[in-house]
Amino acid sequence: EGRDVLAQSQTGTGKTAAFALPILTRLDPEQREPQVLVLAPTRELAIQVARSFKTYARCLPDFHVTAIYGGSDYEPQLRALKRGVQVVVGTPGRVIDHIKRGTLDLSSIRCLVLDEADEMLNMGFLDDVRFVLENAPEDRQIALFSATLPEPIREIAEEYLNNPSRISIRRKTMTAESIRQRAVFVAPRDKMDALRRFLELEETDGVIVFTRTREATAEVAEQLVREGFSAVALNGDMAQKVRERTIEQLKSGQLDILVATDVAARGLDVSRVSHVFNYDLPQDSESYIHRVGRTGRAGRAGQAIIFLTNGQRGKLKAIERMTRQTIEIVQVPDADEINTARVRRFRQRIADTVAQQDISMFQKLIHQFAEESGLAMEQIAAALAQISQRGMPFFLEDRGRSFKQDRKQRDRDRSERDNFSSDRPRRERRDRFEDSGRQARGDRDGADRRPRERTVGPVEPGMDRYRIEVGRRDGVKPGNIVGAIANEAGLDGEDIGPIRILDNFSTVDLPEGMPPEVFETLQDTWVSGRQLRLSLMGEDADSGRPRRPQGRRPEQRGRAPRGGGQKSFSDRPRKRFDRDQKNRSDRPRRTPRSRQS
Repeated sequence: EGRDVLAQSQTGTGKTAAFALPILTRLDPEQREPQVLVLAPTRELAIQVARSFKTYARCLPDFHVTAIYGGSDYEPQLRALKRGVQVVVGTPGRVIDHIKRGTLDLSSIRCLVLDEADEMLNMGFLDDVRFVLENAPEDRQIALFSATLPEPIREIAEEYLNNPSRISIRRKTMTAESIRQRAVFVAPRDKMDALRRFLELEETDGVIVFTRTREATAEVAEQLVREGFSAVALNGDMAQKVRERTIEQLKSGQLDILVATDVAARGLDVSRVSHVFNYDLPQDSESYIHRVGRTGRAGRAGQAIIFLTNGQRGKLKAIERMTRQTIEIVQVPDADEINTARVRRFRQRIADTVAQQDISMFQKLIHQFAEESGLAMEQIAAALAQISQRGMPFFLEDRGRSFKQDRKQRDRDRSERDNFSSDRPRRERRDRFEDSGRQARGDRDGADRRPRERTVGPVEPGMDRYRIEVGRRDGVKPGNIVGAIANEAGLDGEDIGPIRILDNFSTVDLPEGMPPEVFETLQDTWVSGRQLRLSLMGEDADSGRPRRPQGRRPEQRGRAPRGGGQKSFSDRPRKRFDRDQKNRSDRPRRTPRSRQS
């Protein structure tokens, strides 16, 4: 009928085919000027839609479509437009550039499609969309597709659509019912360990891990690669050709894990994505819907897991209300589950190797070695298995700390940390899910206070100087160090002394008398993609052998702190941390995270 269309449909419902197929039936193949313009929020979606048009039109002679988007060369786009195309798919910014250059003529446009209009709103493209609508012919047909219909999108529809046909593809839930959604409550410092455990336990194919910042994408991807996973960060810093190659690698199975921001991953259509991990909480429920929509595509089942803190229970409820679906709360896999999976995979690898590969040469070598050495075959097999581990432990140990501790246990741990925090009233801790990435931790003491690298002189009375194994080459900033130490040690930012950042390491001054359990925690704290590996220095940070803190000497116990009241860990008024303190054994002890876990 040629009527305007206002359609509300979630991702993965086949809307591209819904508008592309009718459009193709109405095209004039003899006309070389653009007859259809599709606006998409991201270059990935623009490329995907253009490919879909090519697929649907493979039997149509003389059909041409081109995708125009930012971050790529103008020249190929100009050649395609000059040659003549019936359909143009593009991002708003680049489309406007071509309009203003005079290289894209809208005078023959018959149909204008706004795909994922709510995403264009979220990305700040609303004024660009209005510009394109104003420059299109008045008699054009408009089809607006959106997963949600916030007020600005409704206003666009009322202003520019003429008596539209309203279509709503409603499900019982806002996310595909084929997607199993789970939530896990985990401390921010343990998110990487939790992610590794899920990746090891779950039967995954392609995986997308969502973070809030581009810095976090690089940090998480780097840590996963160190653990032996095939992972790459996908963010706005990548050149377009690299982005396209990375996505193709994910599609082909050459790459298993993408760590991406919301903007970078919008429009991704990779059918082999089996799991989506919300490593950082999305900004809003709509973003969660779009994240989850990256899995469970092409009729496949999908898995979505979101990491939350106890303070985020309200946001979980908001997501459940938005999606009209209950999200299952689960625990982080424990050591027994991981070890069972490792044994199963170990056995399967042996069986597959025997069944699929020629091992006759190695059989001969091993028989010869067994005869010469007198060793049993079981001993030789065990030795080979040990060699294959390359010094890494086969079994995982939780070492006294379980992810399955209940909330009371977590509260008790937090209370123990507070025992050596400052005696001044504590500021209310910001929820770190709101500010992803290590760098954001530097803001915990207020927006007006920015930690800076200060001139470092002799160690002040009441302080000890520590070396940490993260430096300028890692891109670390003083705020990263202050935020991480303050959070993990329970200190206020004001308690942390001068910081000196060198090429390969840094130094930081902290109150004397650090308890051993705090030292162990800081040893394994991650900052800018590296563990601190804290060690006590001498008065000159560039010399002297690193050593462990010894706490306060017996003859110092009970004395006033040095330096006119400068606080030390041992001087915290809530509890003394003397070495002979009684009942230490019955206090829950924090276990440092292991990179092998």
